[in-house]
Amino acid sequence: MDILYLLIPLSLVLVGFIVWAFFWAIKSGQFDDMEGPAHEVLMDHDEIAPKATPSEPPKT
Repeated sequence: MDILYLLIPLSLVLVGFIVWAFFWAIKSGQFDDMEGPAHEVLMDHDEIAPKATPSEPPKT
């Protein structure tokens, strides 16, 4: 029974830390874009390099 005097305050501190971390994550923007990363996995990021066009004529 004496262990409850230790476990109850420790659990309240742990819950307080979890609530603080949750609100910090909301404030820092962790949950702003929930669908972007999921769609980004499916996107193909291979960019085709544009054809090189010489800006000046070749020197002879």
